[in-house]
Amino acid sequence: MRSAKPIVWTIAGSDSGGGAGIQADLATIGDLGGHGCSVITCVTAQNSVAVNGVEPVSDALLLNQLNTLLVDLPPKAIKIGLLANQRQIDLLADWLATHFTSHAKVTGYQVPIILDPVMVASCGDTLVSAEADKGLDFSPFRQLLTLMTPNGHEFEALSALVGNDSDGISAKAQNLARYLGCNLLITGGDKGAFWQAQYAEDHFVCHRVPHTSALHQHRGFRLSSERSDNPNHHGSGCTLSSAIASFLAHGLVLHDAVLLAKAYVGQGIAAASPVGAGSGPLERCGWPKGLKSLAKISLIDAENCKGPDFLRHISHHTPYGLALSFPALTQPIGIYPVVGDVKTLSQVLAAGASTVQLRIKQVSTTDELERQIVDAIALGREYGAQLFINDHWQLAVKHGAFGVHLGQEDLFDADLEAIANAGMALGLSSHGVFEMALACQLKPSYIALGHIFPTPTKSMPSKAQGLENLKHLVALFDPGCPRVAIGGIDKSRLEAVKATGVDAVALVRAVTQAPSPGDAYLELLSLWENGDAAS
Repeated sequence: MRSAKPIVWTIAGSDSGGGAGIQADLATIGDLGGHGCSVITCVTAQNSVAVNGVEPVSDALLLNQLNTLLVDLPPKAIKIGLLANQRQIDLLADWLATHFTSHAKVTGYQVPIILDPVMVASCGDTLVSAEADKGLDFSPFRQLLTLMTPNGHEFEALSALVGNDSDGISAKAQNLARYLGCNLLITGGDKGAFWQAQYAEDHFVCHRVPHTSALHQHRGFRLSSERSDNPNHHGSGCTLSSAIASFLAHGLVLHDAVLLAKAYVGQGIAAASPVGAGSGPLERCGWPKGLKSLAKISLIDAENCKGPDFLRHISHHTPYGLALSFPALTQPIGIYPVVGDVKTLSQVLAAGASTVQLRIKQVSTTDELERQIVDAIALGREYGAQLFINDHWQLAVKHGAFGVHLGQEDLFDADLEAIANAGMALGLSSHGVFEMALACQLKPSYIALGHIFPTPTKSMPSKAQGLENLKHLVALFDPGCPRVAIGGIDKSRLEAVKATGVDAVALVRAVTQAPSPGDAYLELLSLWENGDAAS
C-alpha cells in the first residue's frame, strides 16, 4: 500500500553542516507531513561559518537520480535549490521539459515546481562555480516553473541578466515574472537596500494560479510581518521554498502555500538556537499555529490600481492598522442557517435561530428584491436575531439591517466605509489562508471558512478545504471573531466539523431542503450542542 504522505522532491546540494540545502529541505518536508526524496546536485564541505569546498555530481549521476525516482516515487511537488553550474541548469531544464512533462501528461497532474536560485551561502561564501561571475542563465526554465523565490541580491542579479532596466522593484519584478513565465516571490529577510527595516517584507508577483479567484491574480502583493532579531536563521531560503512545495503537495493553492510558508519560517527563526560558532538553523515547529498575526497583505503598486478595490484601500494604510470598525456579535452563532427566501427565514427564526443569513439568488424585479429584504429585516428585528443580508449591501444599509455578508469578490465593489459608518456587522467569506488573512485585516464580525466539502449550491474556483485543512486553519490564527465553517456540511458531517475546533457552522441544504426547516434547525442545533439528535 502506498503511503498517504505526499511525495516531495528536493533537487539541491548537500550541506555537510546540516543547516541548509538537502538537509534543511528533508527536515522541512518531513516536519510538514510529507515524504522527502532527494536528488543531490553537489556535495559541499561546510559548517556554520564557512564553505570550504563544492563538488558537483556528474551529469550521468544527476540524470540517473531523476530517472530512478520517477519510476517508483513520482512527486506531488518539486523544490529546486542549488545548481552548481550552467551545465546542471541546462540538463535539469531539458529533463523537466521532456521526460517529466511526458510523465505529467500521462498522469494528468501538473506538478508544481519551485525554484530557489541559490548562489551564496548564509555565511557569505559562494556556492556556485567560477562561471557564475558571468552570471548563471536560468532562462532554460522558462514556462516550466510555478514559482521562483530569489532573495533581494539574487533578484537584482536575475534582473540584470535578462536585461531588466526598469526603475523600481515593482516594474522589475513584473518584467522578470513575464520573462520567466512564472510567479515570483522576492524575499526580504536579508534587509536588502530596497526592503523595509522594520518588517520582514516579501513581494509576491502572481500571474497564473489555478483554483484561485481571478481577482487575486495578475497582481503584485506585499507580504509584511514582524521582523525577528534572532541571528539564527541559517537555511531560511531553503526552508521557505521547500515549505511552499510541501504545502502545495498537500493540495493547497499557491497563495495559501506562500503565506503559510512565510509563517512557518517566521516561527522557525523565532525558536532557533545556535549549534555551532555561526548562525544556527531554523527550528522545525510543524504546521503554523497559534500565530498572533499572519503576514499583512497589501498591493505593491496600489496607486496605479483603479476602481473601488478594497485591496487598494488597505494598501494606503500601515501594514498593521486599518481605520474601519465593525461591531462584535452579541449572541453566539452556533448553527447558522443560510436561506434563500423570507418564508424559510420565518420558519428558522420561529424555531429559535439566533443568527441567520438571507441569500437571495434569483428575483423577478429589483422592487421584489427590496420588498423581500425589507420584510426579512423586519422579521429579524421581531425575533431579536442577528440577520445578515448576503451581497445586497446597498439595500442592507438603506433599510438598517443588522449585518451584511460579502464574498471576497464582492469586496472589490462594496463601500466598506458606508457599511462601517452605518454600524452594521460584517461577515466575510474566505477560501483558504490567503483570503482568511485578507478578511482578518478588515476586522469583520465573523469569518466564514470554506468551502469544506464539494457543494452544488455555488460554483467555486477554489478547492474544497476538507477537514484536515479546516483544522489547520482554525489552529493557525485566532482573529478575535467567530470562525464559521461552510460548504457541503450536513448532519452526518457535523460532529467531525465541530471536532476541528471551529466556532460555528453555516448550513444551506441541510436546512432549506428539509421537509420542515424549523425542525431541521432544532435537530442540527441539538447535534451541535449535545452530540445527539433532538427526541
